[in-house]
Formats: sequence, C-alpha cells, structure tokens
Amino acid sequence: MFGERRRQEEVLEEVIGRYRITLAAAAALLAALLLAGACSEENARQPHAPDQSAAQAAQNIPQDEPVARVAAKVEPSVVQVNTRAIQLTPFGPESQSGVGSGVIYREDGYIITNNHVVEGADEVNVAFADGSTERGRVVGSDPRTDIAVVKVDRDSLPAAAFSDAEPVVGQLAVAIGSPSGFESTVTAGVVSGLDREIPPQLTGTGYQIPSLTGLIQTDAAISPGSSGGALANRSGEIIGINVAYLPPQTGAESIGFAIPASVATSVADQLIESGEVRAPFLGIVPVDLTSQEAELYGLEVTSGALVARVEPGSPADEAGLRRGDIIVALDGTEIRSSGDLYSALRDYRPGDEVRLTVVRNGERQRIEVTLGERP
Repeated sequence: MFGERRRQEEVLEEVIGRYRITLAAAAALLAALLLAGACSEENARQPHAPDQSAAQAAQNIPQDEPVARVAAKVEPSVVQVNTRAIQLTPFGPESQSGVGSGVIYREDGYIITNNHVVEGADEVNVAFADGSTERGRVVGSDPRTDIAVVKVDRDSLPAAAFSDAEPVVGQLAVAIGSPSGFESTVTAGVVSGLDREIPPQLTGTGYQIPSLTGLIQTDAAISPGSSGGALANRSGEIIGINVAYLPPQTGAESIGFAIPASVATSVADQLIESGEVRAPFLGIVPVDLTSQEAELYGLEVTSGALVARVEPGSPADEAGLRRGDIIVALDGTEIRSSGDLYSALRDYRPGDEVRLTVVRNGERQRIEVTLGERP
C-alpha cells in the first residue's frame, strides 16, 4: 500500500511539473499550432461584397447537387465578423484588425460566433450576405465553450435552423464562413468523428483547454477566419460552430473541429437572457494520466483525470476529493482524460449531484459531489 501511494505521488509530481513548465508559453503555442482564431493581423482583408449567386439560383439547383443546395440555404445566415482592437506596444497604441465568421441565431439580430473572434475587440462590425454591414455589440461570451453572442440593431434577419439531433459519423458536412476574409466560402466533407478533444500535446499548454473538448471533427476545410462559421448537414441545419483546425505543420491533413450545435445554442440562450453562463463548478485542476506514466510507475489504471489541485472550500474539497486522486468515471460515463471530464460536466448544472469514481492508493472509491456554480 505504501509503495503504491509513493508511486502515485511520483506520477503526480511528474505530470504537474510538465504543467507548470509549459503554462507560461501556452497562449503563444496555442495560436501557432491551431491557427483557430480570427485573422488578427493589421493587414487583414477588408470585406468584399459577397457572391449572392448561390442564393439567387437556389430554385434551379438539381437534387443531385446536395452541397450546392445546402450552400444556397445556409449562406444568407452566415456573416463575416470584422473586429478592431487597440493594442498597446512599446511604440505606442497600434490598431489591429481581425476577421471571423458568425451564424445568425435569431431574426431579431442575435448572432453566434466564437469567443476568441471578438475577445478584446473595441469595435465589431458584421457584414451580411446581402452586402450590407451593421455595427455590432458583444452581448456576452463564454471562454470555457468559446461561444459568444453579438447583437445588431436589425430585424427580419434570415436566422439559421439549428439541429437538435446528434450528428452521425460519415454524414455530409458543409462548412461556410470567411476564411482569410473570403466571404461565403463553401467547403464540404463528412463528419469524421464525435466527442473529440484537442490534447495538450498539440496545443502546447500542458493541460486540457476546456473549450477544445467534446468537439465534432470534420474534413471539410476550415482555415483562419472560418471560426464562428457554420457546419451544416444535408438538410441545411446547423450541426456545429466551426472553431479550430490542425495546420499542416502538425502533420495533419483535413482535420477541423466544430462546437456541437446543442452546446452553442444552450450557451447562446443563457448569454442572451442574462449575459453570462451558469456553469457547474467542481473545483479541481485535472491533468491527463497517460498509459506510459501509469505503466512506468506500476499504477492500477492506465488512463484518467489526475487531480493536480483541489480548490480550498470548493465542492470537491468539501466532498473529500484529494490531490493525487485519479478520476475514472462520472456517474455512468467513463473518464479517460481531463477532456472527458470537462465534456461530461457540460451535461450538468449548478446544484446537481454527481458520483465520481476515483482511484486512491490503488483502491477504487465513490465520492458524491454537489456541483457549485463557477465564479
């Protein structure tokens, strides 16, 4: 028993050591590896008048052209989000512009986009498929899901239809957005996978970023500026909000990601209603336990979410969760990584009671936790 406990403590120190070393470089590495955000260079492309030919010819599109039919239906609901921010530099204030995408959620002016598209922006302008533009304001944003809502003072907008059904691997997926400022760009592929996470090894952060979990994977081309745009199914319903892709320098080809529509709409509804999101709060910092580390130190389990820190006074602390515990299940959901834990918690609300299965000193224990509300 003592030997097992000692080995687990060694694993914990090893993993936390990686976490601490890489944390300082997280933001720069994430931007370099994922290229997921809006184009944030000062010379970002200015908006052009979008091509409306697809929408105008919708009635004449043959049945055997499903991508073109989806594009004609969805394009009017996809916008370009242009941002401007003033950055303080050693040479004084400098203006930087950015380009992203968005999807019209409600006809009374509410638009869903990514948090990282509008984060830090002093000015937001929305370019519509009909060639018009409107000044927008950020109603609210949620970094943990990377969803934000922008409002424009305009009515009778062509709101998109959002799907309630979970996508199916292999089904048609059509991405529409403004990569590098090219408005109404349409790419197509399939849903390549569900419940994906972009691991710390690719982001360079040393820890799992909550917003990069529970994602839809697609091979429809997604590029900088596509963020916040639409991923649609064959019926022209939105199944996801595009958020990230892996560039060629990672060794990947045609690997993009979208936030599921169910997550996007749930967050958007809360932001519109109150300007904030009520998220469940467990009160731990989890990191991944890899199979290599588990084998090296002779641990019983080969995967899980390793508790690196417990916040004092948090629900986890009050329930008796300890630093060094390995979470392997939440209610009936298997937890193989910190990403699995973040993804599973999205199905709960503050005040819900959950049962965690943890491995402590080589023994499995069940710990009941009443979730709090994230500060």
